[in-house]
Amino acid sequence: MTPADATRELRATVSRRRPCAIVVAFVTLCVAASLSGAAGAGRAAGAACVERRATPAYAEHVDRALRARRDLWGERLLAAPDGPTYAAASRYLAPLLYARGRGGRALTRSGVYYIPFAMPKSLYGEKAFALHVADGSEVVTRRAGGRSLSVLVGRSGTERYGSCLARLEPAKLVDGYLPILRTEYVDGDGVRYRQESFAGRVAAADSLASFVRLQVDARHARSAALVRLLPSTGGLVAVSNRLVSGLKTQLAFSAGGRVDGSSVAYRIPRGARSEIIAVWVHRPVPADRLRADRVTYRTARDDVVRFWRAELDRAATFVVPEERVADAQRNLLIQQLIHTWRYSIGNTYEELSFAEALGAARVMASYGFEDVSQAILRFSLRRLPVRYTNWRGGARLVAGATHYRLYRDRAFVEEERAGLAAVLDRLAAQILRPGSTGLLDREQYSTDIGRKVLGFHAQAVVWQGLRSMSRVWATTGHRQLGARATELGARLERGLRAAVRASTRRLADGSLFVPAALLDDGRPFDPIVASREGTYWNLVIPYALASGFIQPQRAEARGTLQYLLGHGSRLLGLVRAGATTLYGAAAYPVSGTDQVYGLDVARFLADNDRPDELVLSLYGTLAAGMTPNTYVSGEAATVAPLEGERARAMYLPPNGGAGAAFLENLRLLLVHETRGHQGAPRGLELAFGTPRPWLRDGRSIRVRDAPTSFGRVSYAIERRGRVVRVNVAPPAAPRPSSLRLRLRLPSGEQLAAVTLRGRSVRFDRKTGTIELPTNLPRIELHARVARGALGSG
Repeated sequence: MTPADATRELRATVSRRRPCAIVVAFVTLCVAASLSGAAGAGRAAGAACVERRATPAYAEHVDRALRARRDLWGERLLAAPDGPTYAAASRYLAPLLYARGRGGRALTRSGVYYIPFAMPKSLYGEKAFALHVADGSEVVTRRAGGRSLSVLVGRSGTERYGSCLARLEPAKLVDGYLPILRTEYVDGDGVRYRQESFAGRVAAADSLASFVRLQVDARHARSAALVRLLPSTGGLVAVSNRLVSGLKTQLAFSAGGRVDGSSVAYRIPRGARSEIIAVWVHRPVPADRLRADRVTYRTARDDVVRFWRAELDRAATFVVPEERVADAQRNLLIQQLIHTWRYSIGNTYEELSFAEALGAARVMASYGFEDVSQAILRFSLRRLPVRYTNWRGGARLVAGATHYRLYRDRAFVEEERAGLAAVLDRLAAQILRPGSTGLLDREQYSTDIGRKVLGFHAQAVVWQGLRSMSRVWATTGHRQLGARATELGARLERGLRAAVRASTRRLADGSLFVPAALLDDGRPFDPIVASREGTYWNLVIPYALASGFIQPQRAEARGTLQYLLGHGSRLLGLVRAGATTLYGAAAYPVSGTDQVYGLDVARFLADNDRPDELVLSLYGTLAAGMTPNTYVSGEAATVAPLEGERARAMYLPPNGGAGAAFLENLRLLLVHETRGHQGAPRGLELAFGTPRPWLRDGRSIRVRDAPTSFGRVSYAIERRGRVVRVNVAPPAAPRPSSLRLRLRLPSGEQLAAVTLRGRSVRFDRKTGTIELPTNLPRIELHARVARGALGSG
């Protein structure tokens, strides 16, 4: 057999292999220990790779929670003295690991999710993406199924790196958040590997390139190791330490590699150590000077670190005393900078999904990324005329108004005036039509449900957008547009309130059910996700609830929240869903979660001052809604074991909407704006939802230059012993009507006294809430903590 024949056979073998991962046929996982505790015996040298399926006890544990009409696990966490914690939330479910697409197909050869890496040159248009599979087995160019570089190890170089999860150290990011992936693996003969990879650029190639460094340690192994770097592209020719096609380089590799056909092989003798470096060029280029050595690798790595740290330095600063939360925040901001308007990357969901993208624009604006918000707004407005619906038009009005409130950019308001005026024309044609009740026309329920309805979610978002943009236009010299929007909003409100009153149902438990499809004899769902209609109600109703149409902290809002909490809307604080994209037609209670739509649930909870529920969502998302240590989410995720597997799967990750939901949740714990009756910004609430352990002795919370409707706000809270010192630099343009701070202390503690400039300040002993003056340029408080009973808040 010639070297070329051997390479072809090896490539075919890799394509046929089903290496310890779910694929279409769902091959059993190779896990010897629990997925959350694989470190230790599972990675011992030469450990056998045995099957791991969901045990009957685990399946029953999950089934009980799914059958309940309440969030059983969430309620247990809420009942703890200090409320939910990440450690407690992470005990309930196996972590997410697998990525699936349409038709149940695995997105990668191993079935494990990938992480998209990039160094974007622009916020617009096409970008170059590198998809690094999180088990270290493969680097894929641009899209799932594209050109790829596989890593194979073992005695004969045919064991896919990471294929036995019992011997794989789960993926981590450098410094906890940077887009540089690290894994560790032990092959079947005890050879140890450490891999680091990232996407960067090199001067010799005008292309994104994936850099891979593999450190091999065979000192305590039973045999030598053969490491193969296997490109999916055939017909490559070796030129020096490069594989080329024609005159263009595809792969550069470090010294010591032997070209075998189109693969590169390194033999590491038993008892030896070695380091392998590879540079996989995503767009092959004539780069005859490209080298894969330590200098090239280190230079590119340093550039990546500098680039992303500089990008994060542009953001508002939210510093919290919990490393995992801080790392998630920073990495998810990087993910959003890569995604911008994209719903996902590298798969069929790489598209503009209007409501979700505009939600992400509002979140990035609130974190200080004015340019990202503008990029999404511009792109969506260009696409809106072709893909117009009232819901999308309303969401665009809301996002545009949010951007102006935070940045006061009159030039941008003028730039988009014509496009938004066209939205106004479309809305007016329906609202002002002779004989109209003021409601907008029926539209498709959602992308996946074609039935035409009077959607409460869509109409409420339009109402919110008209109210919001009317104020923007009124203050930027477009009074006629502002007056027109005000009139349309008032007419729509009258019709919508009548329809909501006629459609709302009060249940025997006192809760309120408001259908998403108004005036269609909508019956309450109990439990909510037991049907497809109930699932989609649960996904779209948050848009209506976050609009403020149901006035927060009133009886109607409390009744609606009671229905959500008492009829199966949430699980571990996450939004529940049927997850039919993953389970197919499996019968209830088999179901999953879809935290993309947790973004507006978080806004509704914050508006109704439910801090512990917000904390539950924060930790539930970290523990069960995204991958541990790499913070990747899909649109939906499994909860019930899929085909008997303990490992959990996501649908078409990564998902930008799910990342935005976490970022919004975190920000609302720290900075929340209240609204008046007409939806206008009214006041600021600072640290209203922080987890209680964040104010233990020696801890601090800092917010710097967070954009708000009143200008930028900064504050610092530091605890030393029994004293909490607070410094606030409040906004003053315009001045908020109210400014309040809450000190949520650990269980068994309460505020004993608060002073400002030596004078006592009144505070609520039950909640720890302090009314602050709004007319001072800087506020310095001293609070004294005492042991004692603590009320709710």
